[in-house]
Amino acid sequence: MAATGAGSPGRLVQYVVVRSDLVHKLSWPLGAVITQACHAATAAIHLHYGDPDTQRYLAQLDSMHKVVLGAPDEAALSGLSENLTQAGVAHKLWIEQPENIPTCLALKPCQKEAVQPLLRKFKLFK
Repeated sequence: MAATGAGSPGRLVQYVVVRSDLVHKLSWPLGAVITQACHAATAAIHLHYGDPDTQRYLAQLDSMHKVVLGAPDEAALSGLSENLTQAGVAHKLWIEQPENIPTCLALKPCQKEAVQPLLRKFKLFK
């Protein structure tokens, strides 16, 4: 479905899904949550650096496209990670250490159409 680089050469996007409860219910500073998203995005790029879609995404340095979505809580984020794994979608679930708290996940750069059905219930992060 989504994990290979063999698709047509359309626009690539990197999705990042962040737990919104960290800010709105658990009172984490916004900067700390943004840092989590940065960690996840960087880790996903690093883990899939050799992937053709990742290389094409990086080659478009000045026109990279990211979409940041919000997951309501840890259960929703973990469930999404499980669904992505089952669907073969490459991603990195970021777990903040030493607290061992799942905070966000980032997909490797991919075609929007390939993963949109799995992400449909998540809205833009606010």
